Amino acid sequence: MLNCLQHNVKEAIFMGRSKFIHKLTKVLIDVMFYGGILVCILVPFIMPFMMRLLGYAHPRAVPYAIIIFTSGGCAVYILYQLKSMFKTLLGGDPFVYQNVGCLRKCGVASFIISIIYLVRIIFWFTLGSAVIVVIFALLGLFCLTLKDLFKQAVFYKEENDWTV
Repeated sequence: MLNCLQHNVKEAIFMGRSKFIHKLTKVLIDVMFYGGILVCILVPFIMPFMMRLLGYAHPRAVPYAIIIFTSGGCAVYILYQLKSMFKTLLGGDPFVYQNVGCLRKCGVASFIISIIYLVRIIFWFTLGSAVIVVIFALLGLFCLTLKDLFKQAVFYKEENDWTV
């Protein structure tokens, strides 16, 4: 009896901590989402100033702005998908087919960012761009793997719901 009570107390403490972590993560995703939208809107205005500040030739501002705007748009799209996934997590039912679709979309957007910077490497190689290619390619693979895992979990959950 005492052992069961201790287990329930530990579980309640863990659940309280994880709800706090989920809410904190949701707030951070919201801040990054709205900040990302703002930055994407400001890219055409900020790029010429940044290019002069860093000493680059002004004709490069347009290609850099296109690269940053499109990859930033993909990043905002990934954050939007994460926002919709967190709604199901905070709602108490994360294993739904909607999240499978969100993970697939996140994987595709990650591969698009990776391809954008791979093309950039062809014209202007930087170590940072190479790191971005590798990170977002791995993120895309990770999202597609998680998608399959969630798909299987949804299948098992629905099968279990029908059994009971």
